[in-house]
Amino acid sequence: MSWKTLDDMNLDGKTVLTRVDINVPVQDGQVSDDTRIRRIVPTVRDILAKGGKPVLVAHFGRPKGKPVPEMSLQVTLPALEAALGQPVRFAGDDFKTAVEALAPGEVLLLENIRFFPGEEKNDPALARELAGLADIYCNDAFSAAHRAHASTEGVAHLLPSCAGRSMAAELRALEAALGNPARPVVAVVGGAKVSTKLDLLSHLIRKVDKLVIGGGMANTFLAAQGLDVAKSLCEHDLADTAREILAEAEATGCEIIVPGDVVVAEAFAANAPHDTVAATEVPAGSMILDAGPDTVDRIIAAFGTAQTLIWNGPLGAFEIEPFDRATNAAARAAADMTEAGSLVSVAGGGDTVSALNRAGVAERFTYISTAGGAFLEWMEGRDLPGVAALRQAK
Repeated sequence: MSWKTLDDMNLDGKTVLTRVDINVPVQDGQVSDDTRIRRIVPTVRDILAKGGKPVLVAHFGRPKGKPVPEMSLQVTLPALEAALGQPVRFAGDDFKTAVEALAPGEVLLLENIRFFPGEEKNDPALARELAGLADIYCNDAFSAAHRAHASTEGVAHLLPSCAGRSMAAELRALEAALGNPARPVVAVVGGAKVSTKLDLLSHLIRKVDKLVIGGGMANTFLAAQGLDVAKSLCEHDLADTAREILAEAEATGCEIIVPGDVVVAEAFAANAPHDTVAATEVPAGSMILDAGPDTVDRIIAAFGTAQTLIWNGPLGAFEIEPFDRATNAAARAAADMTEAGSLVSVAGGGDTVSALNRAGVAERFTYISTAGGAFLEWMEGRDLPGVAALRQAK
């Protein structure tokens, strides 16, 4: 582990600039999902317990470098105070004065850092201004670690720096899944389009033993093998790319699992009339909306041979019944194996989290990443600026 954690730092009497991700959904002026807020609670409480004064830095929406009142972080204060169980001070401007007035045991939230044009430009002047507010920098926002911004990358080079609890847990989980995993490793990659996950697929076939391809992107692989997928979502222009991935997988010894049977319907609608057919027998006028039961059995059997599972993306149109069955069945099997101690399961990506929550198994996986782009870029083998900065910190 080449980066430090809170346990490696002397926080007593120190002001700790703490980068967090509380970019949460808001409806009617209230936080509608506080998952990301709850994730930062252990870090904030540990800083307080160690005698430090946490100053929270975060973004909210995309204000593009200027103040936008409806993107003020002030809307998160009630949910943040409820999660922490204590009042939280707020600095709308004049950060320096607010930090200087902060007493031991208090928490301060700074206004949306993306109100400053220097944030997304990683302006050294803004990084220096932020560094001047504190003694120590703590990054607890893995979901923003793929951005080389002033508050995620620039400031880490200017202060003694460490990872917060959520960041550290994420990095350890990903290291266990892809860095030095227990083998065999199975990966599930689903979703609508191959084009959004080309780098991911190319990286994984060199890293895993079996790769399950599901969702709409599986249709592109079926079509690339000469099958008629009728009206199904399919990127026919990527057939050559799909064939190249299949050939490379064969060369590297990675087994690719694509649907052998599929669930088809003529309408993309909940409870639309549907049928299960062989992937070679998709009727004209229909579309593939889910993997079939035989394919699910193959996927579960693959899980049974594995010690590590990485999951990104659903196996079908999980948002509507009954086309959520394959995702639900495979997810529940993975959760059972995880609880039995035979499988380390790590999952992430927006649709993935939603799908596993719908299946009722998110809490039963080894680790669920709430990061979107950062999780994908890590899986693609990229070095994330926010993580690299922690390794190189002074």
